[in-house]
Amino acid sequence: MLLSELLTEDRVKVPLGSRTKEDLLRELVELAAPSRDPATGEAILASVRERERELSTGIGSGVAIPHGKTPFIDQLVMAAGVAATPVDFDALDGQPVQLFFLLVGPESAAGAHVKALARISRLLRRESLRTALRDASSAEEFLRIVRASETA
Repeated sequence: MLLSELLTEDRVKVPLGSRTKEDLLRELVELAAPSRDPATGEAILASVRERERELSTGIGSGVAIPHGKTPFIDQLVMAAGVAATPVDFDALDGQPVQLFFLLVGPESAAGAHVKALARISRLLRRESLRTALRDASSAEEFLRIVRASETA
């Protein structure tokens, strides 16, 4: 599974407008599921918050991968973005976060969910990729960088 198969230009925002962890989670959920009714959006956000309470998804090196499983989504959905300025996200390394990849899906897609999380994590280990994504000036450029990294 390629991340570029899950990400579309309308699910990428450069820059993200939010400045707090809570607002960023909400903004990313709205990107991932824009046409859902408000109650469904809140349920999706609640699943992401619940996972975040277990352990921060700020994995270090300025990256966070908030995620959750919910019956309100019937397939894996991803959203991504770059915060204009780094945000305190309770990351495991104590550093603020600027790169965000949100992943939500149904319980029935648990295997694909884990594979996608591993793929994001593996790709973002490369500092050159993190830098390129942080420097992207548009959603189109961000997605182009992701696609190029998956074929390299």
